[in-house]
Amino acid sequence: MATPKFILELRAKIGHDLLWLTGLTAVVLDDHDQVLLVQRADNGRWSLVAGILEPGEQPAAALLREIYEETAVEASVERLVNVESFPPAMYPNGDQVQFLDLCFRCRPIAGEARVNDDESLDVRWWPLDKLPDLREDELRFIERALSPDVTPYYAT
Repeated sequence: MATPKFILELRAKIGHDLLWLTGLTAVVLDDHDQVLLVQRADNGRWSLVAGILEPGEQPAAALLREIYEETAVEASVERLVNVESFPPAMYPNGDQVQFLDLCFRCRPIAGEARVNDDESLDVRWWPLDKLPDLREDELRFIERALSPDVTPYYAT
């Protein structure tokens, strides 16, 4: 995954110190009970489409940008699903990060799912009853996106 320019500029000033970032996650659901997933180039794992909010961007618009950049699918945001901070993490190079993640339920409106950048090895629609191995938080996000309760989940 390419590191955004603004992060590289911040890292030049703060080194490996903890950096607080806003992450964005999309649960893109179609009308056939399928979810859009990408196979990440950095670790080979299947995951929901995700990215980082860049300075000056609105979260929903940034997520739609990420979905298109990674999958060539144009989407619309239906609702906020989840607001949660993740524990601090460290990358192999020593950079420390902590993400506040905003997860949105989205709907595809145009485009055929395909690899559209160098961040993914594969892109595909997965039936909800035949998902690949996903992280626990991603499974929770899908479950919450499918819930009839439209109130976003806020970790307390």
